[in-house]
Amino acid sequence: MLEGTALKYGDNINTDIISPPQYMELSIAEAAQYSMSAVDPDFYRKAKRGDIFVAGGNLGSGSSRETSPLTFKYLGISVVIAKSFARIFYRNLINVGIPAIECKDTNRIREGDQLQVDIDQGCIKNLTRNEQYKCQKLPEHIMKIVEAGGLFNYLFENAPGDK
Repeated sequence: MLEGTALKYGDNINTDIISPPQYMELSIAEAAQYSMSAVDPDFYRKAKRGDIFVAGGNLGSGSSRETSPLTFKYLGISVVIAKSFARIFYRNLINVGIPAIECKDTNRIREGDQLQVDIDQGCIKNLTRNEQYKCQKLPEHIMKIVEAGGLFNYLFENAPGDK
């Protein structure tokens, strides 16, 4: 069960918006300051550890750069919920240990709503609005990657032989 405050955005938030290309040469810590700055210059200041990023459809289209999910991880985003994801971005979120959840009702969630996400049950509770939304359940093998903190950790923990 994950709980946090919704940071709400619309459709077609692409990887150039999430992680502007002009800052790609910076460290993730430095680049995170510019995350989402094209649509929300205050995103870096308002994002708090445990917050939940909520968007409309086609989230993460564009380049396959990993800096986009890495900046979210650095900022402490605990889960990303969208109506639909670009497949590479979806997988990159999982690979860095952030659950990516599809939910057709993201339009009912507002900025600042307190959410509880039960990935096992496929349910999002909006505590602010006293509403509940069905969402995608992540398969067990994907949850193992997320719970390990990402693909590299998962592979390391499950590698044969001495560690």
